[in-house]
Amino acid sequence: MAIVSTKQRMLTPDAPSGPPRTRRIAARAGWSLTEYLCTAGPTDRSFEERHHGVSMALVTHGTFRYRTGTGDGMLYPGAFLLGNPDSCYECGHEHSRGDRCLALNVSHDLFAEIASGASSAERCRFRRAMLPAVMDLAPVSVSLQRATESAAPLALEELVFTTIETVVRTAGTNHTSPRPARPMRMKKMSRVFEYIDANLGDELDLGNLSALVALSKYHFLRSFKRECGMTPYQYILGRRLRGAALALLATEAPVARIAFDQGFADLSTFNHTFRRVMGVTPKAYRSNRNCNAQ
Repeated sequence: MAIVSTKQRMLTPDAPSGPPRTRRIAARAGWSLTEYLCTAGPTDRSFEERHHGVSMALVTHGTFRYRTGTGDGMLYPGAFLLGNPDSCYECGHEHSRGDRCLALNVSHDLFAEIASGASSAERCRFRRAMLPAVMDLAPVSVSLQRATESAAPLALEELVFTTIETVVRTAGTNHTSPRPARPMRMKKMSRVFEYIDANLGDELDLGNLSALVALSKYHFLRSFKRECGMTPYQYILGRRLRGAALALLATEAPVARIAFDQGFADLSTFNHTFRRVMGVTPKAYRSNRNCNAQ
């Protein structure tokens, strides 16, 4: 398996910890997609482990610390964990309890073939430990969360190849890399992520977010960007767009209702932003749900 302890946040934060629960979603020659759920917390010891293939894991819930040879940082919803074959790594929850990830494990040969076509640099190894939850990753992030065991094999394989291409291209761009994780800073930022998730449909501003961690608005903005590789606004906008896309595929609720529930105050702005990021209008995205549901 690609990641033996990529984890998931549980609905009951006081649940006893234990080995991560896994669910194999799909596997073909050269790759596998697995869901990892974990309840590890601050009192649980972390262990050094090893990636047995090229690893790309989308975090869908919770936060955790990840350390490997290419760096370390805090992983959070929408971010991707990156791992090279045979590299050692360690995951920890010193600041929170549990998380959930969708882990894609790819053979070196398949990754090298796709990476050489997706990047002019012909890189077959990652040079960073993670990718922030940037907008470029939003379409594949939503599709991965909709992947099921019963999906058409062709659709699943296309999704996997597209995900690898997208991750490689994004890893090759000049996105801000989060600084090394520190327990106290991670504890503060995990509190912010939890608050954003619980209040996504409400108005969120620097004032109420900075108050959570007892910082001025200016110092909170700087700290968030250094820890997470993006600004609070960029993270919240991406989080709302991913939530809206999932709701469009999973429900029959009106587009306007979904936009307002996700925190968009203006339908025109939502439609414009959704089309810019996802490539189509919300209505067209929903009409293609059979393709998006992978």
